[in-house]
Amino acid sequence: MDYSYPFSIEWSTEEIIDVVRFFEAIERAYEKGITRQELFTCYRKFKKIVPAISEEKTFFREFEDESGYASFPVIKEMKTGTDDKVIKLQKK
Repeated sequence: MDYSYPFSIEWSTEEIIDVVRFFEAIERAYEKGITRQELFTCYRKFKKIVPAISEEKTFFREFEDESGYASFPVIKEMKTGTDDKVIKLQKK
């Protein structure tokens, strides 16, 4: 992994950890697969830290630019799935 995760210097250490875990969950959705429930838990924590859609889009774009992993398709798949569903996407 040769990239960094997006974060704000205004966040606490715990918040930074939660955001990094969320982006790690996005990575897993592409690399190995992740359960909808696990991803949803990470996303809920992320949304408590980044509640504004505009900010979310900014962080998603920064992460995709750094890593090549698009967050939006993963979140879209999460919202349409069932709890036992494993989310696995192909990296473009």
